[in-house]
Amino acid sequence: MTLESVIVAADDLAPATDAEVLKRAYSCFPSGVVAVACRVADDDGSPVLAGMAASAFTTVSLDPPLVSLCVQNTSTTWPRLRSAPAIGVSVFARDQSDLCRQLAGPSAGRFAGITPFGTDDGAVFIPDAAASLSCSLYNEIPAGDHTLVLLRIESLRYDPGVEPLVFHASTFRSLEALRGQS
Repeated sequence: MTLESVIVAADDLAPATDAEVLKRAYSCFPSGVVAVACRVADDDGSPVLAGMAASAFTTVSLDPPLVSLCVQNTSTTWPRLRSAPAIGVSVFARDQSDLCRQLAGPSAGRFAGITPFGTDDGAVFIPDAAASLSCSLYNEIPAGDHTLVLLRIESLRYDPGVEPLVFHASTFRSLEALRGQS
């Protein structure tokens, strides 16, 4: 390959100024999907569940143990979650796409028909998830129209036998092992 052919190929790149084009490009990268939830105090002080689904989730560090998620700056749920002493992160299992859609929907019905479990300090988890991480807020970093949230994992449980739900090309998918490769 010559330098001239590399330069010509780069001319095929489109400017990243159209949000819809960016969304389609971002959808080419598969990601896991998580529920982020905890108990919070309602306006009258009584405990209620607050939570949301997030697809911009990734592992960050082993020491300290950190994960990240990106939250839209317009989120009305994140301000309720961020002050909690503990935040539960549940990695959705392959068969939980309907539950994920529910947690991404209107806040009033997010926990309808769900019997979550939680910790004494308020982290809330979705049953039958591939992994459950009890976290505390580590840092928040402004990132354009989102906030990059770093969560410190305080305790966890996981089941590698439970296949995760994957979000790719605006569709929920499952993983498939490639034959003959390891």
